[in-house]
Amino acid sequence: MADNLTESRIVYFFEAVRCGTIRAAADWLDVAPSAVSRQIGLLEAELDVALIERHSRGVKTTEAGEYVIEYFREQLAHKDDLISRLQELRGLKTGHVNIILGEGFVSDVLSGPMLQFCKQYTGIKLNLDLGSTNDVIRKISEDEGDIGLVYNPPTEPKLVSRAIKQQPMMAIVGPNFPRANKQKAMSVQELATYPLAATHPSYGTRQMLEAVEFADKIRLDPVVTTNSIAILKQFVKSGLGVAVLPAFAVTTELQAGELFAIEIDHPILKNAEAHLVTRVGRKLSVASNKMLQFMTSQMRAFR
Repeated sequence: MADNLTESRIVYFFEAVRCGTIRAAADWLDVAPSAVSRQIGLLEAELDVALIERHSRGVKTTEAGEYVIEYFREQLAHKDDLISRLQELRGLKTGHVNIILGEGFVSDVLSGPMLQFCKQYTGIKLNLDLGSTNDVIRKISEDEGDIGLVYNPPTEPKLVSRAIKQQPMMAIVGPNFPRANKQKAMSVQELATYPLAATHPSYGTRQMLEAVEFADKIRLDPVVTTNSIAILKQFVKSGLGVAVLPAFAVTTELQAGELFAIEIDHPILKNAEAHLVTRVGRKLSVASNKMLQFMTSQMRAFR
């Protein structure tokens, strides 16, 4: 094993793992596939250990490879921390904040913290990427984002919740919904009698419904499945049926009288939570920390 580690070679290895194949990594890095393979081979020789396993569908890391990936991500985080400290010296005139969020949080973010943050810190660039519950957890865990907004996530040891607020799942209905009393709570048995639109199983909202199905031995069979909260809203507005979402996801429509939220009488749905998460041990930049403060104090989901 060599005494020195050539860290530039880790980039080739990291991109091969991230992209899934040597060829995809080569395209991303704008080099020949043979160059990627050669650099990975030299890195393995330096460390005297195999880092990847090649399969017909691409590459997969070995246990040693996972350690190298973790090391590389830590180095990137340290670099971000250095840049953050320099930004602080410059008074937050430049910087970048990367947020990964579920679509249900979008209007809440844009109408509250984003509006104030952009006015106060005009030089900070913001990136918002949408994703399912599983996407948010993975990307924040792997430092592809600084801050995550996720609804009722499963326990993940790599993440820490900076803010948590109980946000029950509600039956979202339109103004012409065929139920005289929209104030009275709905049972899951009644919910099952209406046409239902729901998200895919990788989303926290759908995972909650599946938990109710398992607990109560009941069938909640969506007639429409989608990855879009906007489609769920339009489904309900069109009078096609019911969607089950937290109220903060449809705040604008509730205030305008376009939609109504009916409580669902079930402990699993009542105890759902909104979480604002970061990776355990991640040192956020000054800009990201400032945005975190804005989000915690100004978002309806955490008030």
